[in-house]
Amino acid sequence: MADLKVKIGALEFKNPVLTASGTFGYGHEFQDFLNISRLGGIIVKGTTLEPRQGNPYPRMAETPSGMLNAVGLQNKGIDVFINEIYPQIKHFDTNIIVNVSGSKLEDYIAVVEKLNHLDRIPAIELNISCPNVKQGGMAFGTSCTSAAEVTKAVRAAYKKTLIVKLSPNVTNIAEIAKAVEDAGADSVSLINTLLGMAIDAETRRPVLSTITGGLSGPCIKPIALRMVWQVSKAIKIPVVGLGGIMNATDAVEFLLAGATAVQIGTANFIDPAISEKIVDGIGEYCTRHNIAAVTELIGALKI
Repeated sequence: MADLKVKIGALEFKNPVLTASGTFGYGHEFQDFLNISRLGGIIVKGTTLEPRQGNPYPRMAETPSGMLNAVGLQNKGIDVFINEIYPQIKHFDTNIIVNVSGSKLEDYIAVVEKLNHLDRIPAIELNISCPNVKQGGMAFGTSCTSAAEVTKAVRAAYKKTLIVKLSPNVTNIAEIAKAVEDAGADSVSLINTLLGMAIDAETRRPVLSTITGGLSGPCIKPIALRMVWQVSKAIKIPVVGLGGIMNATDAVEFLLAGATAVQIGTANFIDPAISEKIVDGIGEYCTRHNIAAVTELIGALKI
């Protein structure tokens, strides 16, 4: 059996399969469908300093080969997470990573300072790429200067593994990745959703209340693969790849493109057990190709 362990900085994962923030709740919602402790890690839904109600409905829409969402980071805030949710999930035998968002730099700092003290949270995913909020979010991730600024400030405040989630809604994502690497990130994850919209021709109105939203699902996979490949060639820190991964073959493609680990997102809505199936599928791929360790696949694309 192949060794599926991978590392991001000093943090070890039992396999390269993580769940993407916003698609897996806090993990306990999926306990009836799969063994969460078999996953490399889970990334819980976006967490902010203060509670957020999110955007008005409708805020989700199906599209050909994908979906649009404009949820708007609905969550109960960091204090409720620490006092009520964390005690329910800290027993999971996997890496529990918190996706952190904010409207301003001070919000990010306040949240990560609180997370520093939680023993079972070994890493955060710094979200500077959400397209569905009016303040903060993607605004931090669309220029090298702002991306580096927030990363540097969070790095100074946060003592554990720091993963920075990048937006694809930029001209050159590799430049943004290099900026956050230089600012102290241990890893980058990409891609977040692409900005899109849907229109109801009968009513002649946008389908989403926010008009635009984040596009995810199989339709964005070719773009995500290209960006992961570009970024992995431009930086030295590990890349976590996501965007349209629906099965183990998709996951292997991201590893070949240069990703050290992958995140499963939209597929969780279709099959809540898919992440565990992808772990098994990667293992089967390695066995079939006589690969002793999954790390042999990372960046092994033949060109």
